[in-house]
Amino acid sequence: MAGEPAVQRAILNKFNPYKQVAMRLKALQLTGHPVDKVELRIIGGTWSYYPTKYQGWFVAECFRACNKFSTRGQASGSFPRTGLGMLQKQNEKAKSRIVGIAVETRPDYINASEIKLMRKLGITKVELGVQAVDDTILQLNQRGHSVESTVTATRLLKNAGFKVSYQMMPGLYGSNPKKDLAMFKEIFTNPDFKPDYLKIYPLALVKNTKLYNLYKKRKFKPYTKKQLIKLLVEIKKIIPCWVRVERIIRDIPPKDIVEGGSQNLNMREVVAKEMVKQGVACLCVRCREVRMNYNAKEKLKLFRQEYEASGGREIFLSFENKSRTKLYALLRLRITSATAIVRELHVYGQMAQISTGKTGVSSAQHTGLGKKLVAQAEKITKDSGVKKISVIAGVGVRPYFRQLGYKLQNTYMIKSLSPRNAD
Repeated sequence: MAGEPAVQRAILNKFNPYKQVAMRLKALQLTGHPVDKVELRIIGGTWSYYPTKYQGWFVAECFRACNKFSTRGQASGSFPRTGLGMLQKQNEKAKSRIVGIAVETRPDYINASEIKLMRKLGITKVELGVQAVDDTILQLNQRGHSVESTVTATRLLKNAGFKVSYQMMPGLYGSNPKKDLAMFKEIFTNPDFKPDYLKIYPLALVKNTKLYNLYKKRKFKPYTKKQLIKLLVEIKKIIPCWVRVERIIRDIPPKDIVEGGSQNLNMREVVAKEMVKQGVACLCVRCREVRMNYNAKEKLKLFRQEYEASGGREIFLSFENKSRTKLYALLRLRITSATAIVRELHVYGQMAQISTGKTGVSSAQHTGLGKKLVAQAEKITKDSGVKKISVIAGVGVRPYFRQLGYKLQNTYMIKSLSPRNAD
Protein backbone atom coordinates (compact mmCIF):
# COMPACT_ATOMS: atom_id res chain seq x y z
CA MET A 1 0.00 0.00 0.00
CA ALA A 2 1.29 3.45 -0.94
CA GLY A 3 0.62 4.81 2.55
CA GLU A 4 2.96 2.42 4.35
CA PRO A 5 6.17 4.08 5.70
CA ALA A 6 8.55 1.78 3.79
CA VAL A 7 6.68 2.40 0.54
CA GLN A 8 6.76 6.14 1.15
CA ARG A 9 10.55 6.00 1.50
CA ALA A 10 10.78 4.02 -1.72
CA ILE A 11 8.62 6.51 -3.61
CA LEU A 12 10.65 9.42 -2.24
CA ASN A 13 13.82 7.80 -3.59
CA LYS A 14 12.21 6.66 -6.86
CA PHE A 15 12.69 3.04 -5.74
CA ASN A 16 16.48 3.34 -6.00
CA PRO A 17 17.93 0.74 -3.57
CA TYR A 18 21.18 2.65 -2.92
CA LYS A 19 19.33 5.85 -2.01
CA GLN A 20 16.76 4.02 0.12
CA VAL A 21 19.42 2.28 2.22
CA ALA A 22 21.52 5.43 2.56
CA MET A 23 18.48 7.45 3.70
CA ARG A 24 17.44 4.79 6.21
CA LEU A 25 20.93 4.51 7.68
CA LYS A 26 21.14 8.27 8.06
CA ALA A 27 17.71 8.47 9.72
CA LEU A 28 18.56 5.70 12.19
CA GLN A 29 21.86 7.33 13.05
CA LEU A 30 20.25 10.74 13.63
CA THR A 31 17.81 9.14 16.09
CA GLY A 32 20.61 7.59 18.12
CA HIS A 33 20.73 4.05 16.72
CA PRO A 34 24.04 2.31 15.96
CA VAL A 35 24.18 1.36 12.28
CA ASP A 36 27.16 -0.97 12.18
CA LYS A 37 24.94 -4.09 12.17
CA VAL A 38 22.33 -3.94 9.43
CA GLU A 39 19.43 -6.35 9.05
CA LEU A 40 18.12 -5.68 5.57
CA ARG A 41 14.51 -6.50 4.70
CA ILE A 42 13.46 -6.23 1.08
CA ILE A 43 9.68 -5.98 0.80
CA GLY A 44 7.13 -5.58 -1.95
CA GLY A 45 5.48 -8.26 -4.03
CA THR A 46 7.10 -11.61 -4.79
CA TRP A 47 10.90 -11.28 -4.73
CA SER A 48 11.39 -14.48 -6.72
CA TYR A 49 9.30 -13.07 -9.59
CA TYR A 50 11.83 -10.34 -10.41
CA PRO A 51 14.44 -11.07 -13.12
CA THR A 52 17.67 -12.57 -11.82
CA LYS A 53 19.74 -9.69 -13.20
CA TYR A 54 17.53 -7.15 -11.41
CA GLN A 55 17.80 -9.07 -8.11
CA GLY A 56 21.59 -9.06 -8.35
CA TRP A 57 21.74 -5.34 -9.13
CA PHE A 58 19.31 -4.46 -6.36
CA VAL A 59 21.18 -6.37 -3.64
CA ALA A 60 24.56 -5.17 -4.89
CA GLU A 61 23.39 -1.56 -4.57
CA CYS A 62 22.28 -2.24 -1.00
CA PHE A 63 25.73 -3.57 -0.16
CA ARG A 64 27.38 -0.60 -1.89
CA ALA A 65 25.29 1.83 0.17
CA CYS A 66 26.33 0.14 3.43
CA ASN A 67 29.98 -0.02 2.33
CA LYS A 68 30.08 3.71 1.63
CA PHE A 69 28.27 4.78 4.78
CA SER A 70 30.59 5.99 7.53
CA THR A 71 30.02 6.65 11.22
CA ARG A 72 29.70 10.33 10.30
CA GLY A 73 26.73 9.59 8.05
CA GLN A 74 28.50 10.31 4.78
CA ALA A 75 30.24 8.44 1.99
CA SER A 76 33.66 7.07 2.92
CA GLY A 77 36.32 5.19 1.02
CA SER A 78 36.27 4.12 -2.59
CA PHE A 79 33.53 1.61 -3.36
CA PRO A 80 32.72 1.74 -7.08
CA ARG A 81 29.90 -0.12 -8.83
CA THR A 82 31.75 -3.43 -8.84
CA GLY A 83 30.50 -7.00 -8.77
CA LEU A 84 28.33 -8.41 -5.98
CA GLY A 85 31.02 -10.79 -4.78
CA MET A 86 33.56 -8.01 -4.29
CA LEU A 87 30.98 -5.77 -2.59
CA GLN A 88 30.16 -8.58 -0.16
CA LYS A 89 33.84 -9.11 0.60
CA GLN A 90 34.25 -5.38 1.25
CA ASN A 91 31.20 -5.42 3.51
CA GLU A 92 32.89 -7.85 5.90
CA LYS A 93 35.06 -4.91 7.04
CA ALA A 94 32.71 -2.00 6.34
CA LYS A 95 31.40 0.45 8.93
CA SER A 96 27.86 -0.81 8.31
CA ARG A 97 27.84 -4.58 7.88
CA ILE A 98 24.83 -6.45 6.56
CA VAL A 99 24.31 -9.25 9.07
CA GLY A 100 21.16 -10.64 7.46
CA ILE A 101 18.87 -10.18 4.47
CA ALA A 102 15.19 -11.10 4.37
CA VAL A 103 12.92 -11.24 1.33
CA GLU A 104 9.23 -11.97 0.74
CA THR A 105 8.05 -14.56 -1.77
CA ARG A 106 5.34 -17.09 -2.56
CA PRO A 107 5.68 -20.72 -1.42
CA ASP A 108 5.27 -22.05 -4.97
CA TYR A 109 8.31 -20.09 -6.16
CA ILE A 110 10.74 -21.93 -3.90
CA ASN A 111 12.89 -24.62 -5.52
CA ALA A 112 16.53 -25.72 -5.53
CA SER A 113 17.70 -23.18 -8.12
CA GLU A 114 15.90 -20.32 -6.35
CA ILE A 115 17.54 -21.27 -3.07
CA LYS A 116 20.97 -21.33 -4.73
CA LEU A 117 20.40 -17.82 -6.09
CA MET A 118 19.21 -16.55 -2.71
CA ARG A 119 22.38 -17.80 -1.05
CA LYS A 120 24.55 -16.15 -3.70
CA LEU A 121 22.82 -12.86 -2.91
CA GLY A 122 23.46 -13.30 0.82
CA ILE A 123 19.83 -13.86 1.82
CA THR A 124 19.40 -15.57 5.21
CA LYS A 125 15.67 -15.35 5.90
CA VAL A 126 12.59 -15.91 3.75
CA GLU A 127 9.08 -14.69 4.50
CA LEU A 128 6.51 -16.93 2.85
CA GLY A 129 3.12 -15.52 1.92
CA VAL A 130 1.29 -18.54 3.33
CA GLN A 131 -1.91 -16.68 4.36
CA ALA A 132 -3.78 -19.92 5.19
CA VAL A 133 -3.19 -23.68 5.44
CA ASP A 134 -6.55 -24.66 4.01
CA ASP A 135 -6.75 -25.37 0.28
CA THR A 136 -10.42 -24.43 0.05
CA ILE A 137 -9.78 -20.98 1.53
CA LEU A 138 -6.71 -20.50 -0.68
CA GLN A 139 -8.75 -21.33 -3.77
CA LEU A 140 -11.65 -19.07 -2.79
CA ASN A 141 -9.19 -16.18 -2.40
CA GLN A 142 -7.36 -17.03 -5.64
CA ARG A 143 -4.00 -17.31 -3.93
CA GLY A 144 -2.57 -19.48 -6.71
CA HIS A 145 -0.65 -21.82 -4.42
CA SER A 146 -1.56 -24.88 -2.36
CA VAL A 147 -0.87 -26.04 1.17
CA GLU A 148 1.48 -28.66 -0.28
CA SER A 149 3.63 -25.91 -1.84
CA THR A 150 3.98 -24.35 1.62
CA VAL A 151 5.04 -27.70 3.07
CA THR A 152 7.64 -28.20 0.32
CA ALA A 153 8.99 -24.65 0.52
CA THR A 154 9.34 -24.85 4.30
CA ARG A 155 11.31 -28.09 4.09
CA LEU A 156 13.63 -26.88 1.32
CA LEU A 157 14.35 -23.59 3.09
CA LYS A 158 15.04 -25.17 6.47
CA ASN A 159 17.35 -27.78 4.95
CA ALA A 160 19.29 -24.94 3.34
CA GLY A 161 19.55 -23.18 6.72
CA PHE A 162 17.20 -20.26 6.14
CA LYS A 163 15.09 -18.77 8.89
CA VAL A 164 11.47 -19.23 7.82
CA SER A 165 8.73 -16.72 8.51
CA TYR A 166 5.05 -17.26 7.74
CA GLN A 167 2.78 -14.39 6.81
CA MET A 168 -0.70 -15.47 7.93
CA MET A 169 -3.95 -13.62 7.18
CA PRO A 170 -6.92 -14.20 9.50
CA GLY A 171 -10.30 -13.16 8.15
CA LEU A 172 -9.97 -14.33 4.56
CA TYR A 173 -13.07 -14.98 2.46
CA GLY A 174 -14.46 -18.38 3.43
CA SER A 175 -12.89 -18.46 6.87
CA ASN A 176 -14.12 -17.58 10.34
CA PRO A 177 -12.49 -17.10 13.77
CA LYS A 178 -12.86 -20.79 14.64
CA LYS A 179 -11.21 -21.91 11.39
CA ASP A 180 -8.46 -19.31 11.75
CA LEU A 181 -7.57 -20.44 15.26
CA ALA A 182 -7.52 -24.07 14.09
CA MET A 183 -5.06 -23.15 11.31
CA PHE A 184 -2.70 -21.46 13.76
CA LYS A 185 -2.82 -24.52 15.99
CA GLU A 186 -2.04 -26.62 12.92
CA ILE A 187 1.10 -24.72 11.93
CA PHE A 188 2.57 -25.11 15.42
CA THR A 189 1.70 -28.77 15.96
CA ASN A 190 2.06 -30.29 12.50
CA PRO A 191 5.75 -31.08 11.73
CA ASP A 192 5.16 -30.10 8.10
CA PHE A 193 5.03 -26.45 9.14
CA LYS A 194 6.47 -25.01 12.40
CA PRO A 195 7.89 -21.66 11.18
CA ASP A 196 10.55 -19.79 13.16
CA TYR A 197 8.89 -16.41 12.72
CA LEU A 198 5.31 -15.28 12.34
CA LYS A 199 3.64 -12.21 10.92
CA ILE A 200 -0.09 -11.94 11.48
CA TYR A 201 -1.69 -9.69 8.90
CA PRO A 202 -5.44 -9.58 9.62
CA LEU A 203 -7.35 -9.01 6.40
CA ALA A 204 -7.76 -5.34 5.60
CA LEU A 205 -10.64 -4.65 3.25
CA VAL A 206 -9.73 -1.92 0.77
CA LYS A 207 -11.62 -0.49 -2.19
CA ASN A 208 -11.30 -1.54 -5.82
CA THR A 209 -10.79 -5.23 -5.05
CA LYS A 210 -12.85 -8.33 -5.85
CA LEU A 211 -13.38 -8.88 -2.14
CA TYR A 212 -14.73 -5.35 -1.81
CA ASN A 213 -17.28 -6.15 -4.51
CA LEU A 214 -18.41 -9.18 -2.51
CA TYR A 215 -18.64 -6.94 0.54
CA LYS A 216 -20.90 -4.51 -1.33
CA LYS A 217 -23.12 -7.44 -2.33
CA ARG A 218 -23.26 -8.48 1.35
CA LYS A 219 -21.55 -11.78 0.57
CA PHE A 220 -18.57 -10.99 2.78
CA LYS A 221 -18.05 -9.14 6.04
CA PRO A 222 -14.70 -8.53 7.75
CA TYR A 223 -14.19 -9.26 11.43
CA THR A 224 -15.24 -6.63 13.91
CA LYS A 225 -12.61 -5.15 16.20
CA LYS A 226 -13.96 -7.21 19.10
CA GLN A 227 -13.80 -10.46 17.10
CA LEU A 228 -10.27 -9.73 15.91
CA ILE A 229 -8.90 -8.88 19.36
CA LYS A 230 -10.41 -12.05 20.81
CA LEU A 231 -8.89 -14.15 18.03
CA LEU A 232 -5.45 -12.57 18.34
CA VAL A 233 -5.40 -13.15 22.09
CA GLU A 234 -6.24 -16.83 21.56
CA ILE A 235 -3.50 -17.13 18.95
CA LYS A 236 -0.90 -15.51 21.21
CA LYS A 237 -1.78 -17.96 23.96
CA ILE A 238 -0.60 -20.93 21.87
CA ILE A 239 2.65 -19.52 20.45
CA PRO A 240 5.64 -21.82 21.25
CA CYS A 241 8.71 -20.37 22.96
CA TRP A 242 10.81 -20.90 19.79
CA VAL A 243 8.65 -18.65 17.59
CA ARG A 244 9.06 -14.90 17.26
CA VAL A 245 5.86 -13.00 16.46
CA GLU A 246 7.21 -10.09 14.45
CA ARG A 247 3.98 -8.26 13.71
CA ILE A 248 0.25 -8.59 14.23
CA ILE A 249 -0.87 -5.72 12.01
CA ARG A 250 0.20 -4.00 8.80
CA ASP A 251 1.04 -0.30 8.53
CA ILE A 252 -1.88 0.44 6.24
CA PRO A 253 -3.33 3.87 7.05
CA PRO A 254 -6.87 3.46 8.52
CA LYS A 255 -8.25 5.87 5.90
CA ASP A 256 -7.48 3.26 3.22
CA ILE A 257 -9.43 0.51 4.99
CA VAL A 258 -13.17 0.23 4.37
CA GLU A 259 -14.27 -1.57 7.48
CA GLY A 260 -13.09 -4.10 10.04
CA GLY A 261 -11.00 -4.64 13.14
CA SER A 262 -7.57 -4.22 11.53
CA GLN A 263 -7.82 -0.42 11.47
CA ASN A 264 -5.91 -0.17 14.77
CA LEU A 265 -2.19 0.30 14.02
CA ASN A 266 -1.45 -0.26 17.74
CA MET A 267 -3.15 -3.67 17.72
CA ARG A 268 -0.16 -5.36 19.41
CA GLU A 269 -0.52 -2.99 22.36
CA VAL A 270 -4.29 -3.52 22.47
CA VAL A 271 -3.85 -7.30 22.50
CA ALA A 272 -1.11 -7.13 25.14
CA LYS A 273 -3.35 -5.13 27.47
CA GLU A 274 -6.17 -7.63 26.99
CA MET A 275 -3.84 -10.50 27.85
CA VAL A 276 -2.72 -8.76 31.03
CA LYS A 277 -6.36 -8.25 31.90
CA GLN A 278 -6.97 -11.99 31.46
CA GLY A 279 -3.86 -12.91 33.41
CA VAL A 280 -2.18 -14.76 30.52
CA ALA A 281 1.16 -14.25 28.79
CA CYS A 282 2.61 -14.78 25.35
CA LEU A 283 5.72 -17.00 25.36
CA CYS A 284 7.05 -15.93 21.97
CA VAL A 285 10.62 -14.72 21.55
CA ARG A 286 9.70 -11.07 21.03
CA CYS A 287 7.62 -10.89 24.20
CA ARG A 288 10.53 -12.26 26.25
CA GLU A 289 13.51 -10.46 24.68
CA VAL A 290 15.59 -8.84 27.42
CA ARG A 291 15.84 -5.49 25.60
CA MET A 292 16.64 -2.72 28.11
CA ASN A 293 16.04 -5.01 31.11
CA TYR A 294 19.55 -6.45 31.00
CA ASN A 295 21.06 -7.24 34.39
CA ALA A 296 24.72 -8.27 34.33
CA LYS A 297 24.34 -9.95 37.73
CA GLU A 298 21.31 -12.03 36.82
CA LYS A 299 21.98 -15.77 36.76
CA LEU A 300 21.21 -17.31 33.39
CA LYS A 301 20.28 -20.86 32.51
CA LEU A 302 20.81 -22.72 29.25
CA PHE A 303 17.51 -24.13 27.98
CA ARG A 304 17.14 -26.73 25.23
CA GLN A 305 13.92 -27.32 23.30
CA GLU A 306 13.74 -30.04 20.66
CA TYR A 307 11.02 -30.67 18.11
CA GLU A 308 10.60 -32.49 14.80
CA ALA A 309 9.96 -30.29 11.80
CA SER A 310 10.10 -30.71 8.02
CA GLY A 311 11.91 -34.04 8.17
CA GLY A 312 14.61 -32.91 10.56
CA ARG A 313 15.38 -32.37 14.23
CA GLU A 314 15.29 -28.76 15.44
CA ILE A 315 17.20 -27.83 18.59
CA PHE A 316 16.36 -24.42 20.04
CA LEU A 317 19.03 -23.32 22.53
CA SER A 318 18.56 -20.23 24.67
CA PHE A 319 20.05 -18.37 27.60
CA GLU A 320 17.24 -17.11 29.83
CA ASN A 321 16.58 -16.22 33.43
CA LYS A 322 15.22 -18.96 35.68
CA SER A 323 11.58 -17.94 35.27
CA ARG A 324 12.01 -17.78 31.46
CA THR A 325 10.57 -14.27 31.37
CA LYS A 326 13.75 -12.71 29.96
CA LEU A 327 15.50 -14.16 26.93
CA TYR A 328 19.11 -13.11 26.44
CA ALA A 329 20.32 -15.19 23.49
CA LEU A 330 19.18 -17.98 21.19
CA LEU A 331 20.50 -20.41 18.59
CA ARG A 332 18.57 -22.57 16.11
CA LEU A 333 20.32 -25.82 15.14
CA ARG A 334 18.88 -28.19 12.55
CA ILE A 335 20.12 -31.77 12.28
CA THR A 336 19.11 -34.26 9.60
CA SER A 337 20.57 -37.71 8.99
CA ALA A 338 23.81 -36.34 7.56
CA THR A 339 23.90 -32.58 8.11
CA ALA A 340 23.92 -30.02 10.89
CA ILE A 341 23.36 -26.33 10.29
CA VAL A 342 23.01 -23.32 12.55
CA ARG A 343 20.09 -21.37 11.12
CA GLU A 344 20.19 -18.48 13.57
CA LEU A 345 22.35 -17.04 16.32
CA HIS A 346 21.06 -13.93 18.07
CA VAL A 347 22.00 -12.11 21.27
CA TYR A 348 19.41 -9.62 22.49
CA GLY A 349 19.59 -6.36 24.41
CA GLN A 350 20.95 -2.95 23.52
CA MET A 351 23.17 -3.20 20.45
CA ALA A 352 26.91 -3.24 21.16
CA GLN A 353 28.91 -1.74 18.30
CA ILE A 354 31.32 -3.93 16.36
CA SER A 355 33.91 -1.17 16.15
CA THR A 356 34.30 -0.82 19.90
CA GLY A 357 33.46 -4.29 21.17
CA LYS A 358 32.52 -2.70 24.48
CA THR A 359 29.81 -4.30 26.58
CA GLY A 360 29.06 -2.24 29.67
CA VAL A 361 26.12 -2.86 31.98
CA SER A 362 23.24 -2.44 29.54
CA SER A 363 23.79 -5.10 26.89
CA ALA A 364 24.16 -8.87 26.68
CA GLN A 365 26.00 -8.52 23.39
CA HIS A 366 29.76 -9.17 23.32
CA THR A 367 29.60 -10.99 26.68
CA GLY A 368 30.33 -14.47 25.33
CA LEU A 369 26.79 -15.84 25.21
CA GLY A 370 26.94 -16.34 21.45
CA LYS A 371 30.22 -18.28 21.65
CA LYS A 372 28.78 -20.51 24.38
CA LEU A 373 25.74 -21.29 22.26
CA VAL A 374 27.91 -22.12 19.23
CA ALA A 375 30.08 -24.40 21.38
CA GLN A 376 26.96 -26.19 22.62
CA ALA A 377 25.68 -26.58 19.07
CA GLU A 378 29.01 -28.11 18.04
CA LYS A 379 28.84 -30.56 20.94
CA ILE A 380 25.28 -31.62 20.06
CA THR A 381 26.31 -32.05 16.43
CA LYS A 382 29.29 -34.21 17.33
CA ASP A 383 27.20 -36.31 19.72
CA SER A 384 24.71 -36.84 16.88
CA GLY A 385 27.42 -38.43 14.74
CA VAL A 386 27.66 -35.58 12.25
CA LYS A 387 31.26 -34.66 11.43
CA LYS A 388 30.88 -31.04 10.35
CA ILE A 389 28.64 -28.10 11.11
CA SER A 390 27.53 -25.27 8.82
CA VAL A 391 26.28 -21.77 9.54
CA ILE A 392 24.10 -19.66 7.23
CA ALA A 393 25.93 -16.54 8.39
CA GLY A 394 25.13 -13.13 6.97
CA VAL A 395 28.00 -11.55 5.04
CA GLY A 396 28.77 -9.10 7.85
CA VAL A 397 28.96 -11.89 10.44
CA ARG A 398 31.55 -14.02 8.63
CA PRO A 399 34.51 -12.52 10.52
CA TYR A 400 32.89 -13.54 13.82
CA PHE A 401 32.68 -17.18 12.77
CA ARG A 402 36.20 -17.16 11.34
CA GLN A 403 37.40 -16.39 14.85
CA LEU A 404 35.62 -19.57 15.98
CA GLY A 405 37.41 -21.74 13.41
CA TYR A 406 34.88 -21.64 10.56
CA LYS A 407 35.81 -21.25 6.89
CA LEU A 408 33.74 -19.94 4.00
CA GLN A 409 32.64 -22.66 1.57
CA ASN A 410 29.93 -22.10 -1.05
CA THR A 411 28.27 -19.20 0.85
CA TYR A 412 28.23 -21.08 4.20
CA MET A 413 30.64 -20.92 7.13
CA ILE A 414 31.73 -24.51 7.79
CA LYS A 415 33.76 -26.21 10.52
CA SER A 416 35.04 -29.77 10.66
CA LEU A 417 34.37 -31.39 14.03
CA SER A 418 37.37 -33.66 14.38
CA PRO A 419 38.17 -34.97 17.88
CA ARG A 420 40.98 -32.43 18.12
CA ASN A 421 38.93 -29.22 17.56
CA ALA A 422 35.46 -30.26 18.69
CA ASP A 423 36.04 -30.10 22.45
